[in-house]
Amino acid sequence: MTKVYTNAHIFTGEGEIENGYIRFSDEIIGVGKMEHYTKQVEDEEADLRGHFIVPGFIDVHSHGGYGVDNMDADAGKISDMTYKMLEEGITSYFPTTMTQSDENIEAALKAIDKAASMNPMIQGIHVEGPFISKKFKGAQPEEYIRVAQLDTLKKWQELSGERIRLITYAPETGEVSEFEEYCQDNDIILSAGHSGATYKQLKESKATHITHLFNGQLGLHHREIGVSGYGLLEDGVSVEMIVDGFHISEEMVKLAYKTKGADGIQLITDAMRAKGYPEGESELGGQKVIVKDKQARLSNGSLAGSVLTFIDAFKNMMTFTGCSMLEAVKMSSFNQAKEFNLASKGQLNPSFDADMVVLDEDLTVKQTILGGNINEFN
Repeated sequence: MTKVYTNAHIFTGEGEIENGYIRFSDEIIGVGKMEHYTKQVEDEEADLRGHFIVPGFIDVHSHGGYGVDNMDADAGKISDMTYKMLEEGITSYFPTTMTQSDENIEAALKAIDKAASMNPMIQGIHVEGPFISKKFKGAQPEEYIRVAQLDTLKKWQELSGERIRLITYAPETGEVSEFEEYCQDNDIILSAGHSGATYKQLKESKATHITHLFNGQLGLHHREIGVSGYGLLEDGVSVEMIVDGFHISEEMVKLAYKTKGADGIQLITDAMRAKGYPEGESELGGQKVIVKDKQARLSNGSLAGSVLTFIDAFKNMMTFTGCSMLEAVKMSSFNQAKEFNLASKGQLNPSFDADMVVLDEDLTVKQTILGGNINEFN
C-alpha cells in the first residue's frame, strides 16, 4: 500500500514546504502542499503535524561505531553496524578505512564490498591514508604511512568491487600526477587531508575535497593559507567538517560557514567504534583510545575520530552558526549526493529513493525511512 505523510514541514533538499504531504512506496511518488493533496484509494495516511521531514543523512567519512570498526574486516558486523546508524538519521554511508598494513586494508575493502552487496546503505568507500603526511598524521599509525602508489590503488579498487569513491591523500609527498589522473578517470574524488600542502601545491593538484577541515592539515596563516585556506577560498572545493564542538571551536565553525557557505560544506561524523557505547577505553587502528566527556583521544592527547552522531552534527551546525534548517539539510545530504553523483539520493522529489528522516519539534529522530521501509525510534 502507498503511504502518505500529511501536514508535515518538508525540506526537499532544494526548498521547503511548510504544510505539505509526501506520498511514497520504495521511492517518492509525489510531494507538495496540502492544498494540492487528494487522497487516493490505495493511500495509507499518517498525520505528521508538528514534525519535520528531511532527506536521509549521508555520512562520507566514518570509521565505525556501536563496537565495530570497518578495519575489523567483518562483513556481517559492518552491515549490522550500518543499520544501527539509522537511529542517527543516516541512510547512506561510506565505510572509511584508515592507515594500516596493506593486508589489513585489503581485508577491510573485501569485507566492505561483501557488506555492500547485502546492505543498500553502503554507497561507496572512503580510503583515508596511507598516502598521507607523517607530520600531519593525527591518529593514523606512522609506520604504515607512505607516498601515493598507483599500482596499489588499482589493486584496492579491484578488491573493493570498484566501490572506492573518495580517497584522502597528501599531494605534496611525492609525484602524484598519474595517481590523480587515475582517480579522475575512475570517479574517485581526491581529498587533501593529513597534509602539509601549500596553497600553491594544492592549486597544482587535482584535489576537489578537503578531509575534516582544520584537522590534520596545514592551517591558516597570514603568509600561507595552507590546506584549510585552500578549502575555504576555492570555489568547487567541498570541505568536510566535524561539528562536535571539540574538533573545531564554535567560532571557527561559524567562520567557515560564513566564508564557504552552505553549498560548499559537508557534515561528517568521523566516528570510531566507541560511538553509541559508554565512555571508557576503546581502540582505533591498534591504538588505545580513551573516550571521556564525549571526546575520543589517544594516550598522547590527540583526537582519535569522534563519537559524534549525525543528528547531533545536524543540530550543532544550526546552533553554532544560526544557519537555517534548509542549509543544514544541504550540508547533511544534498551536497554529498551531488558531489558523489548519488542520483536517487539527497532530495525528496518524485522518482528519488524514499530515504528520509522524520524529526519532532526538538529535532529528535522519530523515524528513519530507508527505501520506503519505516524504522521507528523513541
